[in-house]
Amino acid sequence: MTRIGLLSDTHGLLDKRVLEHFKDVDEIWHAGDIGSDEVLRRLREFKPTRAVFGNMDSGDVRYTLSEFYRFRVEDVNVLMTHIGGYPGKYNPWLIPIFRKAVEHYDDPNQRIDLFVCGHSHILKVQYDSQFKFLTMNPGAAGKQGWQPCQTLLRFTIDGSKINDLEVIELERK
Repeated sequence: MTRIGLLSDTHGLLDKRVLEHFKDVDEIWHAGDIGSDEVLRRLREFKPTRAVFGNMDSGDVRYTLSEFYRFRVEDVNVLMTHIGGYPGKYNPWLIPIFRKAVEHYDDPNQRIDLFVCGHSHILKVQYDSQFKFLTMNPGAAGKQGWQPCQTLLRFTIDGSKINDLEVIELERK
């Protein structure tokens, strides 16, 4: 079993409460708009961290990360990018990637089981029956934007199962 802490859109702020909520995770995933190489460094020093750059990232963050990150945790294939959308409202450039994954769904190296993105600052977890994967957007862990609270997700991957999903809301101070 692998415990995951998922966040996005920190925009240069790593609230100490994030680290408190992620103290027992095995990995941290950041879905872009990290905001500074300092935030990325602190996350990596705290826990193994997987991340993509976002549209607001520049400098060292953009040069050390990719726009897309495909990886596997246990038996779950993950695709992470910053600007992704959600079922029925994906960015058009993702559709060919998703179609190819569905065409090769029986090949465990080709399919997508979990699609992770950020950007919208809106926390949303939704299954996409057309493309046969779960989508997760953790909302925004930073204070930039209009959202009323900072949000994170925590969950486990156990073999091919995604379990124990928790929404964490942090009051904006």
